[in-house]
This record gives sequence, C-alpha cells and structure tokens, in this order.
Amino acid sequence: MPDGKIVDDTNRIPNKHGYGILRREVWVDRSGKATRYNLAYIHASVHSGDNGRVVGYDNAHGYHHKHYLGVVTPVAFVNSDTMEEQFQAE
Repeated sequence: MPDGKIVDDTNRIPNKHGYGILRREVWVDRSGKATRYNLAYIHASVHSGDNGRVVGYDNAHGYHHKHYLGVVTPVAFVNSDTMEEQFQAE
C-alpha cells in the first residue's frame, strides 16, 4: 500500500443543521497504519480564533491533542476509531 494522505474531506454543513465545516484528513504509512490525522469542526461565527476551529483533534507537533475554542489540551490516543468517536461526540 502506498503511504500518504488517504482521507481529504471537507463537508459544508447546511445552515438548518448548524452550519460550519467538517474537515477530515488522514495519512498512513506503507503498512496502512494511520500516522497523522486532523479532524476539525470549523465555524468562525462561533469561534474566530484558531482559524475558526471550534473543536478538533490532531497529532501535529508530535503529540495527540484536542482543540476546543482555542484551548489545546493533550489527549490519550487509543486508535483512530476512538479519536473519530470522541470527535463525533463533541
């Protein structure tokens, strides 16, 4: 399996469902293991800082963390499915 970005989705949420943008990116290594990810709900009218990111999870900068209204906190990483579930719950 080639390595690189395997998910690169941007979905606009209609106003009647809360508006905003859902952003998902996932990169894998040659074995198919997720090595990098970015999950974000963006709505600049709700939060103007952090590039409009209201809530997000990623592992940039060498650690797994959560963004919530501009506050960044470390999170325990179990697996990519768990991160997706946490993101959806938010």
